Amino acid sequence: MRGRSGDIPFFPYAGQVASSPASDTGDAVYAADFDHADETAEPGHYKVALASGVTADLTATARTGSARFTYPPDRPASLLIRTANSEVGSTDSTVEIDPETRTVSGSVTSGNFCGHLDPEGRRAYYTLHFTARFDRAFKATGTWRDDRLDPGSRAASGGTGGFADGGRPVAGKGAGGYVEFAPGAGPVNVKVGVSYVSRAGAEANLAAENPPYRTFDDVREAARRAWRDDLAAVRVGGGTAAERTTFYTALYHSLLHPNVISDADRRYRGPDGEVHRTGRRAQYGTFSGWDVYRDQVQLLTLLQPRTGSDIAQSLYELAEQNGGIWDRWLHGASGTHVMNGDPSAVALAGIHAFGGTDFDLRGALDSLVRAATVPTPQDLSAAGKPVLSVGQRPSLDRYLKHHYMPSVSNAWGGAAETLEMSGADFALAQLAEAAREKGVADEFAGRSQWWQNNFNIGAHPSGGYIANRKHDGSWVTGFTPVTGNGFVEGTAAQYTWMVPHDPAGLFAAMGGREAARARLDSFFHAGDGSWAFTGNGGEKAELDNEPSINVPYLYDYAGAPYRTQETVRAAMRQLWSTQPGGIPGNDDLGAMSAWYVFAALGMYPQVPSRAELVLASPLFPDRDRPPGRQRHLRPREGAAATPYIHSLRSTGTQ
Repeated sequence: MRGRSGDIPFFPYAGQVASSPASDTGDAVYAADFDHADETAEPGHYKVALASGVTADLTATARTGSARFTYPPDRPASLLIRTANSEVGSTDSTVEIDPETRTVSGSVTSGNFCGHLDPEGRRAYYTLHFTARFDRAFKATGTWRDDRLDPGSRAASGGTGGFADGGRPVAGKGAGGYVEFAPGAGPVNVKVGVSYVSRAGAEANLAAENPPYRTFDDVREAARRAWRDDLAAVRVGGGTAAERTTFYTALYHSLLHPNVISDADRRYRGPDGEVHRTGRRAQYGTFSGWDVYRDQVQLLTLLQPRTGSDIAQSLYELAEQNGGIWDRWLHGASGTHVMNGDPSAVALAGIHAFGGTDFDLRGALDSLVRAATVPTPQDLSAAGKPVLSVGQRPSLDRYLKHHYMPSVSNAWGGAAETLEMSGADFALAQLAEAAREKGVADEFAGRSQWWQNNFNIGAHPSGGYIANRKHDGSWVTGFTPVTGNGFVEGTAAQYTWMVPHDPAGLFAAMGGREAARARLDSFFHAGDGSWAFTGNGGEKAELDNEPSINVPYLYDYAGAPYRTQETVRAAMRQLWSTQPGGIPGNDDLGAMSAWYVFAALGMYPQVPSRAELVLASPLFPDRDRPPGRQRHLRPREGAAATPYIHSLRSTGTQ
């Protein structure tokens, strides 16, 4: 069992603990193999039979977990609680064992998201508290710290040595505790409550969501019902069993994040370190802005408007507690600064456009506009550059002066930053229109065209491209379409398409729609005419990463919708499957999975800050949402055999 970031690992061990688990740096003792054939996995439930003979059965509520461990009857039955072993290490941890109440409690202090990339990330910014209650008496207890094992001890503390060593946990360090049960007495059941506020909060969450009378099977069935209801928000029929499995797996992944970070009493610890109480159903954190602003928040809000509204309000409140800075990547409640751009503006506009309108629109708009117009000390600081730049809009002063981001700045990738800022400013224009702030809308609509200042019509013999530009207005030399100079996780050829809010202007800069279609054809095909979706070099698409995922839909704007239909269908078939590796690239908190869900439904939010859905071809011949929530969408023939749409008829709105 683990916390939301792998914070409190529980390991069932069929043996007596005779040495410090922290010293087992090669996992030679306190580890167990398993075979995927011995796994059962479904939303809200996971079960695995380990090679050691132990079976682990797990389920969860929003703030608690339940586990059932079954040990071989003829071997010692131990359980390790490795409090220091968060996935990214820890600066401190505590564990306390109480045999009388059959309870183990403690905490871990961690953070360090992407700390291996830059010293700015090597810091602790949250403490997770936990309380675990067992249904069996402890035969023996003990703790450890670093290489020292203390049998009989009931308390210990210590982290893995901080994050100074390249952001990696220090091997051989850390604390934890263990309990041993009498063998052959049946399964061991444990309930674990967690809280980012306090141990009392963890205990209250356990009492509220997983009280003593609630059995493991009760919790598992409740989790199954909850996920059944969420996944039933979209119903598909037809297709193959593998296609339906892939679809619902993607939908499940799309709905996993952001995470609830508030306790059952609605208290949470903000980025300022203070305890706050949300007026919403829950406070949300862990927001991978650069990834999810493109499609995941739109899909989640389309299916769960109240949750979308709560997420938008959560982001606003967390920004206010963070001195007005909307961080690009929240780990829990705290900012990590990872990636580039200003994704919160687009995410909020997308949430609002797709029905999540119950949040403080004017307050959020004012805050985002201030961040886009008034450079802060963090914007002017070089700390963390380039990957973890501390400002919301790094080097905003230079951007406002030049109307593009120069090649040398605090931002990660000058040309890429201009594109990101242009999209964010377009989103602010949409939010301002919704708030009836016409002057603000006009200002930012104009700013959204600054992408043109990084378009070099003479960049290459093959045509114009988005390119990196110096502060004096000259272009960075040595340009080729495959250059990564000025870009983030991509190349000039891939980023040039990233003007989702102005495809007409982009196509005009390229020489017209016919020229754009030819460029798109080359982008998605290798020299022999085969598809080039990933791994074909920097001039081709990388549909396993976010900068390219909207590009197939640009064919619709270029007058060739059939090309969108065949390209999206081919990408789904080639990149996605039920096999290991069947999700291309990094799912990025559901961003890639949301792309698949939209693609299978035959539509996509190509302009992420507006409510428009550009059409492709639905994969399934029958799909709908429950009555009263959205119209039914039914292709007349089997979608697998007919990837091309010849006509579209609307029977009205609901």
